[in-house]
Amino acid sequence: MAIDPYKHQREKKWRYVYTRSDKLHRAKQLGIEYPRQPASQLLDEESINVLFVCSMNRWRSPTAERVYADHERINTRSRGTSQKARRTISADDIKWADVIFAMDDKHRQQLQSRFPGEMAYAEIHVLDIPDDYQFMDPELIQCIKDAVGELLAD
Repeated sequence: MAIDPYKHQREKKWRYVYTRSDKLHRAKQLGIEYPRQPASQLLDEESINVLFVCSMNRWRSPTAERVYADHERINTRSRGTSQKARRTISADDIKWADVIFAMDDKHRQQLQSRFPGEMAYAEIHVLDIPDDYQFMDPELIQCIKDAVGELLAD
């Protein structure tokens, strides 16, 4: 009898398959609006809650929060994934956000592993901005505007 090397991978993925009614029921339990509208559609109708995430919440995400803080239809927050971050992310932050911008892929992975229920319904985008900048560095501001500008209207 031949052993299927991909059997475990296929079975593991089935754990994450839900019907639409299951997703709606679970979202209601978590207090999350589902299905969510894409950020671009939300800006056409009302204000949007945007959460910026980095590791320590010292340079990248606070800069992004400050850049978009004065926008009339965008409410911003910034949080860190580390337990030593200035402001550590919580499930309530994820529920609050209409869209989440992670500075790099490891932040997205950390959020999905720590908050699987909440992240199942969250719109998240990875900006791929390295941790090479100080707070409000002009280059960092430009990187943020370039990366986020396609998704949110300035």
